[in-house]
Order: sequence, then C-alpha cells, then structure tokens
Amino acid sequence: MVMGDLVVEVDVAVVGGGPGGYSAAFRCAELGLETVVVDSGKRLGGACLWEGCIPSKALLHVAALIEDAERARDLGVDFGEPRVALDPLRKWKDERVVGRLARGLAAVAKTRGVEVIGGRAVFESSRELRVEGEEPQKVRFKHAIIATGSAPAALPGLALASDRVMDSTAALELADIPERLLVIGGGYIGLELGQAYAALGSAVTLVEMTDGLLPGVDRALVQPLARRCEKLFDKIRLGTKVTSLAEKGSAIEARFDGDDGVFDRVLVAVGRRPASAGLGLENTRVNPDARSFITVDDRCRTADRAIYAVGDVTGEPMLAHRAMRQGKVAAEVIAGRPSAFDNVVVPAVVFTDPEVAWCGLTEFEAARAGRAVRVAKREWAAAGRALTLGRTDGLTKLIADPDSGRVLGVGIVGPGAGELIAEGALAVEAALTVEDLAGTIHTHPTLSETLMEAAESLLRQGG
Repeated sequence: MVMGDLVVEVDVAVVGGGPGGYSAAFRCAELGLETVVVDSGKRLGGACLWEGCIPSKALLHVAALIEDAERARDLGVDFGEPRVALDPLRKWKDERVVGRLARGLAAVAKTRGVEVIGGRAVFESSRELRVEGEEPQKVRFKHAIIATGSAPAALPGLALASDRVMDSTAALELADIPERLLVIGGGYIGLELGQAYAALGSAVTLVEMTDGLLPGVDRALVQPLARRCEKLFDKIRLGTKVTSLAEKGSAIEARFDGDDGVFDRVLVAVGRRPASAGLGLENTRVNPDARSFITVDDRCRTADRAIYAVGDVTGEPMLAHRAMRQGKVAAEVIAGRPSAFDNVVVPAVVFTDPEVAWCGLTEFEAARAGRAVRVAKREWAAAGRALTLGRTDGLTKLIADPDSGRVLGVGIVGPGAGELIAEGALAVEAALTVEDLAGTIHTHPTLSETLMEAAESLLRQGG
C-alpha cells in the first residue's frame, strides 16, 4: 500500500462496509489481494448490523420472551405482568449485541490487514475514487466492488418533517414506546417491528394497500401469521391507503380512504431503495437501470470490467445472506478463481411470530408458469414437538417435480422456521429428491420431522 499526497493504491477498493462489502474484503484479503473498505461511517456491518437485521432481531427476541411468558399461563406458569425498562433494553441491544458484533468485525479486519477508510466514496474514473470527509484522499485501484446497500424508501406524497414519523432506522432506536403506533406497510419490516412494539405495549394499527399481509408470499404460509397479528395488533386495515399525515400538537393525524385516526408515532415501512445515487457512476461505464439498481452478471461484474457490485444495490432479493455470497464470488473472480453466483435458491425469512420462511419454487409461481408440480402440506397440529411447545399453528409445505421427484421448493411457517428452512434450501440446491428427504432419519421429537413427513406424504401420493 503506497501513501503519498493522500493517495492510496490497492488491488481492490470496496465501497460500503455492510455484509456484502466486508465479506468481499475479507475474502480478497484471504486470497492475497491488498484491500481497503471505504465506508461513510468508518465502520463495518452496514445497515444490517447497525440499523436493520441485528437490532430488529434483538427486539423481536425480547418480544418473544414477553409472548412466551403470556403463553405460559395456559401451562400453569404465571410470571406476572412484564415490566419493560427501556434504558437497560437499549443498552443491551446497542452494547452487548450490536457493539459486540461490531468489535468482532473490526478485529477480523485488523487481523486480515483490511483497512477501513472513513468518508463518502465517489468514482472519478474506472480506476480511481475520491473519498470525501474529514480526511479527503484518493484511492487508486485495479478493481472496485460496489456494496453500498439500500436505504428505507419514502412514502410518495406523504413527506412530513416530524420526529414522530419514523423509518425502520429510527424505530430501532427505541426512543419510547408510543401508546398508539401506526405502521404503514404490511411487508416484513412493518410486521416485524409492528410485532415488537405491540409486545412492548403499543396499540398498533397496521395499514396495507394490498388485500393481504406479506404481498407475494404463499397465502398458506401467511395465514397463521395473519391470525397471530389479528390478536397482537389493535387493528389491521387491508386494501387501504394513507392519503395524508399531519402533525397535530403532540400527535400525528393520519387520513385513510374515507377515515382518519390519531397516533403518537407513525412507522413508514414501505420497502427499501438501492443506494446507488451520488457515487459518480457517470464517470465509469456502470449504468444503473431505471430503478437505480446496478446490473451484474453471474460473476458480479458490471458493464465496467474493473468494477463489480454486490448486495442490495444489485436488485432483489435484498437480503444480507445474498450479499455475503455475492461478495465472496466477486472476490474470487477478481483473484482469478473459477467462481460464480449460480445458486439455485436464496432462502427468505420473516422473523415474526410465527416465523415465515421459504425457498425455491412456490405453488403460485408453478401455476403461473403452467408447470405441473406435486404439493404436500404437513400441519403441525399432529407434530409431537409442536404440541410440547404449545405451538401447533405451524405448517410445512413441500413442492416437487412429479416425474423426477426432485424437491423444487419448501415453505415453512411456525417457530424456528428460519432455522428449519436451511434443510429445505440444501435440498433444492443439491437437487435432492423427495425420497432422499423421506429416507433421511430426522431426530424425534423435533419440528424438522415435518419435512420428512411431508416427503413421505408425497411418496404415498405417488403410490
């Protein structure tokens, strides 16, 4: 690494320190490439660690504890009414969860010789970055990897400059527990944070413009979650648009289609947008599409052969584990390794109560494509482990090719679905058959048995 007149020369410059960025940087370093990460916050972890996945799951764990204590009454165990102290909760989330992981990433970077530069990166050419910030400098590189991620999307036409209107980042700061919370958006962010705040004591009203929660997700999987949300939330309004927001004293007045309501806080959770603006891409051959996503091939290469891109900035699905896999692929391709992002599935999980997880082909997608499939559903009502947990509201769904028996898709709803889907993803990725799943001994009694039992059901269907 050469320093002169505040110019850094490296093999690889990674723009963005999130999961895709640090995974790429660490792999580059492992492969002997001199690597720096340029991150506006001079930190590793990105939105996932600091403002998304990790803090939200920490709050959802607390919510689960409260809900488990409530369910325990049915089993003859009464812990009394829970009391939530926000200061210790915030300290645990910020220091013992987020802080500990952040320190771990910093230690790995130091061990592997990856420098983290603080500042905003702007491409001046296909070989040079300008870093804006407290210590302006330039980075000359042989290859660059864009891993700038995404940011919360705003609600068109409803901008209101008030700290009572929150995006997901502000909601995770947990400034207080509003008595009345309006959640706009019935996707995974709105449902996860809505459930967390409901468990902590807020009366939650959720508004979704489509006719169902989790638009695009298998309805059979969503149904148990919808029933749970009906109990947790004060009100769910489907097929409804918020037409205006106005600050009225210490509250927010929201107007819906022909109705209105008053809330202490509003959470806008209508999705995320790629963070590709302001990077100076016009000085390169990288051309974002109409939605500002950067197009890449299966080796994560952009239209500019010196520049790669990974993670949310490259399109859907916007998931940290996809970004991490892409980051490693980009690093290996740059190092001359025969690598490609050729994964068959990217599993998805909604960490609500109950959790919803899926991977591969869905029944709806098969029908839309006119593809014949065989489907098996295993209700958890007859699963021994589910009964011992007092959680019989789950479902395991298996989709297979009728001729070869190959597993094409898996869907699971229930506690622990996010862990269980890994077996489904492996089955699809490795081209396992229904017979493979059915013939694999699963521990008894466990929830994972439902995958085996669904496979056995498909075998019975085939005679």
